[in-house]
Amino acid sequence: MSRPLLFLDVDGPLNPYAAQRERRPEGYTTIRVPLASRRPLRVWLNPAHGPALLALGYELCWATTWMAEANHWIAPVLGLPELPYVDFGAGLFAHRSDGVHWKTEPIVAYAGGRPFAWVDDEQSTEDAVFVADHHPGPALLHHVNPRIGLRAGDFTTLAEFAAGLSPTAT
Repeated sequence: MSRPLLFLDVDGPLNPYAAQRERRPEGYTTIRVPLASRRPLRVWLNPAHGPALLALGYELCWATTWMAEANHWIAPVLGLPELPYVDFGAGLFAHRSDGVHWKTEPIVAYAGGRPFAWVDDEQSTEDAVFVADHHPGPALLHHVNPRIGLRAGDFTTLAEFAAGLSPTAT
């Protein structure tokens, strides 16, 4: 029996980038990621999120524009091991005329029918319809407010989804 997948976006769920610029949320630390083309990127991360994510019982996977870089910059701050990631390749930021987010189809393909939860701040009704139409297993698309990031209620929702999966679904 395999564990369900948990697809993790960074900016929004783990890095509440839309929070007030001058007010780092309580419990968060700041890292500065150097960028070649402009000033360093400020990223707020909560080190308590790593153990909380690991305790959920999912197989964790990055689903973020950071892709492999999430293992270099984000995972160590959260205390996470190196994780697999969805490689969006040429589809990164690709516009879809049907309104489906550019991450959705690659995430469904990566899941390969396995149950999954996906935390992100950019999902829509079109994404939920796409997943329902193209993914044969259970799936939870969980929106996280990018002003506040993951909170206790989000972890509860994720834990309840995983607990509700029948042994044959996982």
